[in-house]
Amino acid sequence: MNNPHSATAVRFAVSSIQRCDRWSIYHRLQELNIPCACPADGTLRLEVNHAVALILARSTVQQFTTTFQEQRDWLDRCWHTSVLSHPPVP
Repeated sequence: MNNPHSATAVRFAVSSIQRCDRWSIYHRLQELNIPCACPADGTLRLEVNHAVALILARSTVQQFTTTFQEQRDWLDRCWHTSVLSHPPVP
């Protein structure tokens, strides 16, 4: 997890997730190339270097920490959210 080129990296540990879910999250984050570790103390440690990695990490954790109904409600809110866009260029 120590990357000398990531001076702006944000590192944090998550401990409120069940241990078996932590391993699943860990493996998914590894697939997404997000630096993480699951040490013996039972925490999940993440290193986020950019906004996309933060969004991917949040989404991955959310899949394991929310109920189906919460995920459905979140998706429904996203679906109905208006996106502001720039007017077309003539």
